[in-house]
Parts: sequence; structure tokens; C-alpha cells
Amino acid sequence: MNSLELVESFSEFKELKSIDKQTMQHVLEDVFRAMLKKKFNTDEHIDVIVNIDKGDVQIFVNKEIVADGEVEDQNTEIAYSDAIKIEPDFEIGEEVSEEFRFNDFGRRNILSLRQNLISRILELEKDHLYKKYKERIGEIITGEVYQVWKKEIMVLDDENNELILPKSEQIPSDYFKKGESIRAVVSKVDMRNSSPVIILSRIAPEFLERLFELEVPEVFDGLITIKRIVREPGERAKVAVESYDDRIDPVGACVGMKGSRIHGIVRELRNENIDVINFTSNPKLFIQRALSPAKITNIEIDEEQKRASVFLKPDQVSLAIGKGGYNIRLAGKLTGFEIDVFRDGESDNEDVDLEEFADEIDSWILDELKAVGCDTAKSVLELTVADLVQRTDLEEETVQEVLRILRSEFE
Repeated sequence: MNSLELVESFSEFKELKSIDKQTMQHVLEDVFRAMLKKKFNTDEHIDVIVNIDKGDVQIFVNKEIVADGEVEDQNTEIAYSDAIKIEPDFEIGEEVSEEFRFNDFGRRNILSLRQNLISRILELEKDHLYKKYKERIGEIITGEVYQVWKKEIMVLDDENNELILPKSEQIPSDYFKKGESIRAVVSKVDMRNSSPVIILSRIAPEFLERLFELEVPEVFDGLITIKRIVREPGERAKVAVESYDDRIDPVGACVGMKGSRIHGIVRELRNENIDVINFTSNPKLFIQRALSPAKITNIEIDEEQKRASVFLKPDQVSLAIGKGGYNIRLAGKLTGFEIDVFRDGESDNEDVDLEEFADEIDSWILDELKAVGCDTAKSVLELTVADLVQRTDLEEETVQEVLRILRSEFE
């Protein structure tokens, strides 16, 4: 293998991995110098000239001309009689530059040189990839699903770099097949066995924020600011937005005409319900907006304890809590308050709809009770444990727990 073949093979690698010419030149020079230093014990008398554009490497060994019989080191000195064979005008004390031929390295050294070259390139590529994605943390990327495993998905970006989307960072209802296009944010970059591992996420709040930037020009331009985002991936999300321009309705702009802008985001998030609300520094008003669509009659706030007591009419409680308790849980995260819900103005004898216990009792248990005609708390309490076990598919232990929750409502 000659110098041209070495440089050409490196150039092919360089084109594939996008390593700049200057870096390539330094790598080539370092690798050759290391080999020459090993051969001559020093590289101070050697010039390495790398011409990337021509694909050529020239090595010149500089030797001092000494009198015949006084050569002590053949690597750095040359006898006068040998020097004048190269150029008759040379004199003792001058320097002679001899071009070092690759064949002088020997086959084994040439192969070692190539291995070192490839090793250095791989190290550079790993470093380049790590830095590139370290700077892109929080950015959205589009890739292609290359391999689907039980615990993770391998995604290829537009440069065929391998990215990982773990199962824990996927929306629960996500389902991807090989070859499909996928969008996610860069969550973090780890180093494993000296190789960068880029982790993607579709459940991070930043993913939803980047989607808003893509779908809503006012968010991308900074006219609308996303103040806070909280999510239960695949179920529900709440986004607090604010605009410093009074002429812009931030909620209306984010939702779009007939929901045109928000629908694209909802589809990407597997039909995740998204509540967009106006941000305010007034905690009472912010809590009220966060618990929408429920209508609140009164709010009492403890700023020190970060607790809020919210009073609602009985028919609004289930709306405030939401299916599976997502609404009240997300409202608490969004506002930073622990929210307690109380029914306002109901008498001790008033019955309570079973749906209002959705935050304490699993929905499938409520469905079992409704299937046997029990739609309210008192209609369940009127039956014995044995009756409920016999009429439903619930176990006795489950029935006992349900009755305990329902009784506590009237105590």
C-alpha cells in the first residue's frame, strides 16, 4: 500500500463521517509521525507534508552532512561522499533532505499504520457524535425505525447514526414498525464502553414544547411563551401559555381555527388530551383555570404549605377530578399546589355519583358496580358484602375496600 492508497482510503472514510480537512490533515500527520518516531527514535529531523486535496503524503528526512568516517547516527547524519552523490554542491555542515519512501516502512508497519489511522478516525467520530448530540439535548429529531426490540427501539437519523428510544420513554400506546418515520426529542447522551449512546424520549415535556413550536408559528417566533408543561403521557397534558402582546390570544393561537393546530399535536401524542390555559401569577385564578372544565365556587389557599382547598358543587367534582384523577393531579403539578376538593353546600343525606370516586377507585371496578345497577355511593352501601361479591366479579377484599372509601364520604 502506498501513500496515495492510504490517503484515498482515509478520504472515503472522511466523506462518510464528515470529518473536516484540517482535522484529517492533523490525524494523518500524527499517525505518520508516531510511526517514524518508532523507527528513528525521534521525529525532530523529519518533515511530514500532507496534501489532502491531491491525496498525497510526502515524508522528508533531514540529515546533517559530516566528514567521511564521522557518521555517528545514520538516522540524522550523512557522510559527505554520499551527500555529493545527491547534489555535487553540498558542503559539510549543510542539511540534506531525503524523501522517505513508504516501501521503507515494511509491510507489517504499513498495516499497523492503517490500523492506527482507522482507530483514530473512529475515536474522532465518536467524539464528534457525542458533542453533536450533547448540544442537541431538548431538540426534536426525525428518524427512521431500524430495529424494534422488547425494551427499546433503534432509530437511524439522516446520517445513519444509531439512536435509542427505550420503552420507558415511549408513550404507552406507541407502536412502531421497521421503516416507519418517528419523531422524538434528544433526552440525554451517555458514554458506554467509550461509545456515545443517544437516548430519545417521547414522554418528556420538552417533546410537547417542541411540537408546539413546529405547529404554532407564534410560539416559534417567541410571541407566545410556554410557561409550564405537565403530562401524563398518552392520557392528558396541561400547557400554560402567555403572550406579552395584548393583541394575541395565546390560547386561541395555540388551538387554531377549529382546533387545526392542536389536532396535529394530539395525533402525534396518540390522542393525548391537551388543555391549553392562560398563565397568571394569581394563584387562585391559575388553580381555577387549571381545573377547567370544572366550575369552582370558592378557593382557600395556604401559601406556606402550598395547599389549596377547592369547593365545588357536587355535579362539578367529577369534572375537577377527571377520568382516572388525571385532571386534578396535573392541575396540582402545573400550579405547584396540593389541591383538596370539597363538595360545596351538600347535605349529609345527599347521595354522590360513583364517578366522583374515580381518583380513589379504579374505573374497571366502578364499571362492575354500574353493571349491576349501582350508580351512586348509597346504592352500593345498601348492599351487603356477600351480595356485591355474588352479583359482580369483584373479590371480597376489593369490595371491602370500596365500601370503606364510600362510607368515609358520609362520615
